[in-house]
Amino acid sequence: MRAGLMIMLLMAAPAAQAADKPPKAPPAVVQKLLDCRALTDATARLACFDASVAALASGVEKREVMLADKEDVKKARRSLFGLALPSFNLFGKDDDDSGDKQDERGVVSEIEAVLKSARQSRPGFWTFALDDGSVWVMTEGKTIARDPRAGMKIRIRRAVAGSYLANVDGQIAVRVRRINE
Repeated sequence: MRAGLMIMLLMAAPAAQAADKPPKAPPAVVQKLLDCRALTDATARLACFDASVAALASGVEKREVMLADKEDVKKARRSLFGLALPSFNLFGKDDDDSGDKQDERGVVSEIEAVLKSARQSRPGFWTFALDDGSVWVMTEGKTIARDPRAGMKIRIRRAVAGSYLANVDGQIAVRVRRINE
C-alpha cells in the first residue's frame, strides 16, 4: 500500500519533457522501485518493494529526493511569475487547470489576482500587493482613472523585452515589474 501511494505521488509531478524529446529517466531510487513491478514471484516482488520504499523514504527524509504534487508545482510556477530567472523549464509542461495562462513550454505567461493593497508612491506611480503575496510596482507614470484599492482584480501578462503589463479592474494597461518585499 505504501509503495502504491509513493508511486502515485511521484507520478503526480509533471515530467519535464518536450514532445520531440524522449522522457527523462526517473532518479535511480525511483527506477528501482518501478523495476520491482517486473518480478513475477510475489515474495520477491514484495521484498523488492519493501527495500525500494525504505530507500525512497530514507532519501526523502535526508532531502536527497524531493516530491511535489501537481498543486505544489502550480503554486511554485505562479510564485515565480515576474521574477528574473535563468531560462530553463524547471517544472515541465502539463495540463494546468489553475486558470493561469501558459506558453508552449508550460511557463506562466499571464496571471489574474486580487489586490490585497495598493499605495501610491508618487503621483502616477503605484505599488500593488497581490493576494498571492507578490508585489508589483509601476515603472512608468500613468494616470489610472479609478484609484486601485484592495479587492479589485488585477491581470498581469508578459509583454515585450521582459516587461509586464497590468490591468487593474479592467482599466488601461500600465507597465509594471515585480519586486521582492
